[in-house]
Amino acid sequence: MNFFYAVLLGLIQGLTEFIPISSTAHLTLTGKLLGLIDEQNARAWTAFIAVMQLGTLAAVIVYFFKDVVGMGIALIRDVRSNSMKSYSRESRLAIYIIAGTIPVGLVGIFASDILHGMFTKNTLVITISLVALAALLWLAEKGAKHGRSIDEITLGDALLIGVAQVLALIPGSSRSGTTITAGLFLNFTRYSAARFSFLLSIPAVMASGLYELTMIDQSAFQFGVLNLFVATVVSAISGYAAIAWLLRFLQKNTTMVFVWYRFSLGLVITLMLLFGIIQP
Repeated sequence: MNFFYAVLLGLIQGLTEFIPISSTAHLTLTGKLLGLIDEQNARAWTAFIAVMQLGTLAAVIVYFFKDVVGMGIALIRDVRSNSMKSYSRESRLAIYIIAGTIPVGLVGIFASDILHGMFTKNTLVITISLVALAALLWLAEKGAKHGRSIDEITLGDALLIGVAQVLALIPGSSRSGTTITAGLFLNFTRYSAARFSFLLSIPAVMASGLYELTMIDQSAFQFGVLNLFVATVVSAISGYAAIAWLLRFLQKNTTMVFVWYRFSLGLVITLMLLFGIIQP
């Protein structure tokens, strides 16, 4: 890997982590086209991507810094209360984010070997996921009433969206894609669905990145420490820009552009597979 590749991967990670078009799909496709993914050492690529996600984690924390601090302070203050009914909106939201993270945390722990294997780099799986989630997002977009705000979220909503986040472990699904889709099915506005999706991503991405740091071995540095650092910084900058853009975009527009993009990318990858340009 060279410096240019590191910048490119950082841009792809940052832009596609929060836009519902699947960062895994784009990174895996790019990695295969550039010959960066070694089937004999799949964990090295997974570790590189997971650590690079710390850049996008930094982006979402910085963007929602006031919200995160506010929720933390409110939760510490209200946790002394005997009744959750007296909890503030910020405290409840913090609890819902924690609760919504439990499903993906449990699956991530018990399915670690699968997630670090070639299954998460399988192009055919990615293609199917791209198209399947596009169809679900289309159904959610067409059927949703878009009438609920993030202030109306309940524990049940958080758990359902958290379960949807588990589907993001399937390559090609997209963390933001699955959670925003779930939010739309629950009739949240597009803006509120995206906002909760981003907040929900914080503990999951943090846990994933920190876990990879503890499990990392020498093979993970085959791409170069400097390249990893550059890619992570670039992903942070581009990720922040992606969050700001998407939240503005969804206040006035639908998600249909992402639906058609996913369908189109799925078709392109299918043709590349058929013509042998890339391997499954």
